[in-house]
Formats: sequence, C-alpha cells, structure tokens
Amino acid sequence: MSALGWPELEAAVTSCVACPLHLERRRTVFGTGARDADWLVIGEAPGANEDRQGEPFVGRAGRLLNAMLHAIGLAREEVFITNTVKCRPPGNRDPQPAESGRCGPYLDRQIELLAPRVILAAGRIAAQTLLETDAPLARLRGREHSCLRGGRRVPVVATYHPAYLLRKPIDKRAAWEDLCLARSIAARAS
Repeated sequence: MSALGWPELEAAVTSCVACPLHLERRRTVFGTGARDADWLVIGEAPGANEDRQGEPFVGRAGRLLNAMLHAIGLAREEVFITNTVKCRPPGNRDPQPAESGRCGPYLDRQIELLAPRVILAAGRIAAQTLLETDAPLARLRGREHSCLRGGRRVPVVATYHPAYLLRKPIDKRAAWEDLCLARSIAARAS
C-alpha cells in the first residue's frame, strides 16, 4: 500500500472486496477535497446519501460541516474529507472493528500522502479508530492528540460529528472550541 499514489489508491478502494461491506454498497466513498490540504477531516462511515453519491459528508450533516469550516475561514474544497471505512455499513450502523481494520491501510495511506498539519476526527468512531482507544468522545475532545502514520506524528483533534450536532445543537459551542483548537494547531505547524 505504501507505494500507491492517489490514483492507484483510489482505484484500490473502488475495487476493494476485503470485507462484507462491499456486498451492499452502491459506491465506495474514497474522499474529496484538496489532495495537498493542511486539514484532514475524518468521519466514521458513509451513510445512505454518501453511498448514493460517492462523496463523504453530504446532506444536512455535510451542510453543517461546510458551515463549521466556513466559520473558521476554510472552504470545503480546501480540506480533504474522508471516513474510517469506505463503504456504508448496513442500516447506518457503526463500522465493526474488523471492517475498520480492513480499511485501515487505505486511511493510513491517505494520511501519509496528504501529510496534513491537523486531523479533525468527527465523531466517536473516527476518534477512537485514529487514536486506537475505546475512551468516550467526551474524554477525547477538547485537547490535542496525535497519531503516528508513515513514521510521522500527526496532530488530531476529536470533536462531535455534524450529524450528532444536528440532534444535539447544545453541543455546537463545544464543537466550535474544538475547531478553534484545530485551527491554532494548523497555524502553529505552518
């Protein structure tokens, strides 16, 4: 996997049959955005809209993510957005550890190729997967973490998933604090 460039990696994801998730997918969701971005946003898994369109964070949650990025001076096109797994789990359930494990090399290579200044882990599953922990999101958010990918430590900020914020808008203030933390980390790294 470490020798694959962006086109080869995307082709590998598109043709992947490494776990049962491929059986029900319409489209893989590789990721979108600038392939030289300073920011990498990682969600947990594609939902129904993402499976139909082949793009992460679409629909209401995607619009909220766009607004969140805009609030800190970033356009969606300036960041790279992906998920921990590249195929939709049935019924929008959480990805199982074995599924995340099968997609792990794809995500790792995306991180290596991008070499972002900061990763924003959107939601519990994304944060736990990247940080290799089972700690609850409440204990992970609000501070800087890091993950080791490609021999390089990458700063990680865990925050609430936009879909969660649509259900619990009271937590938008905490998500704003996380975004500001990520922005300061990215600025420090420049």
